[in-house]
Amino acid sequence: MQQVAREMNLSETAFIYPEGDGFNLRWFTPTTEVDLCGHATLAAAHILWEQNYLQQGAVAKFYTKSGLLTAEYVKDLIVLSFPVEAPVETEVPDYIIKALDVTPLFAGRNRLDYIIEVDSADTVRRLKPDFAQLRDMGLRGVMVTSRDRGADYDFISRYFAPGAGIEEDPVTGSAHCCLGPYWMSKLNKNRFVAYQASERGGTVLVEVLDDRVKLGGTAVTVLKGELLYE
Repeated sequence: MQQVAREMNLSETAFIYPEGDGFNLRWFTPTTEVDLCGHATLAAAHILWEQNYLQQGAVAKFYTKSGLLTAEYVKDLIVLSFPVEAPVETEVPDYIIKALDVTPLFAGRNRLDYIIEVDSADTVRRLKPDFAQLRDMGLRGVMVTSRDRGADYDFISRYFAPGAGIEEDPVTGSAHCCLGPYWMSKLNKNRFVAYQASERGGTVLVEVLDDRVKLGGTAVTVLKGELLYE
């Protein structure tokens, strides 16, 4: 699986096989296996429904390193149910702050990543990290976030994980398991329209419910292929 993911050279490649009443699901970057991934889970569910491994109205159940994850259609959206990964305030190593060239309003971490809040959406958009300095963070990656005081989004973010083989992830569903609870405590609400401001960019609908985070998005099949083994 790691060799295939390296060949695909995408942020994450998902692998699934039947297990009990659902599917075992694992995710690999080009260099390592990760414990939680949103968009590859969304893609896996989309393919199961599209290829008729599951009926359209059925809930997709995935058994993973982060426990049971589910996906279901709600109107035109695929909605994922993921665990809350709320951050705790902590000091982030100085070399990470220097590599990002930011002044944190808040710095913290959860079991997966660091999180840093900065002063504005423009600061998030203008980031040009020194990826070489970020390769040995000890955690999977670091997300940088800010309120978006325009009309379109509640908050924006970017996510960097060069140590996991991803300099910048286009859109990181699992990061919103941290961002959702964080902004819930700041904005005093539990539903958000979030934007990840990578070069490609992407919108994530987020709802925080007790110990779960609901993430809403869409998927489309763009490529089909066959792996040949010799």
